[in-house]
Amino acid sequence: MHYVYILRSKKDDELYTGCTADLKKRFKAHNAGYVIATRDRRPLKLVHYECFTNINDAFAREHWLKTGYGRQHLTKMLKNYLEKTKK
Repeated sequence: MHYVYILRSKKDDELYTGCTADLKKRFKAHNAGYVIATRDRRPLKLVHYECFTNINDAFAREHWLKTGYGRQHLTKMLKNYLEKTKK
């Protein structure tokens, strides 16, 4: 299985989108500071993930979520959560 996941920084409330075959291991790596892109934004919380059986489908979804339309979609999809947990 391949996962597209969304993390939220508890430090700056920003979202991070990634893709992995081992979600638990990757999440631990993010919070341990092993991922350069999120090292200075820790701690992180997993707020959403999607599962794909095909790696190409997973990477396509990750790529789309990183576009303007994808970010708008995420904001709408997670609207209640983001409002509830806003600083």
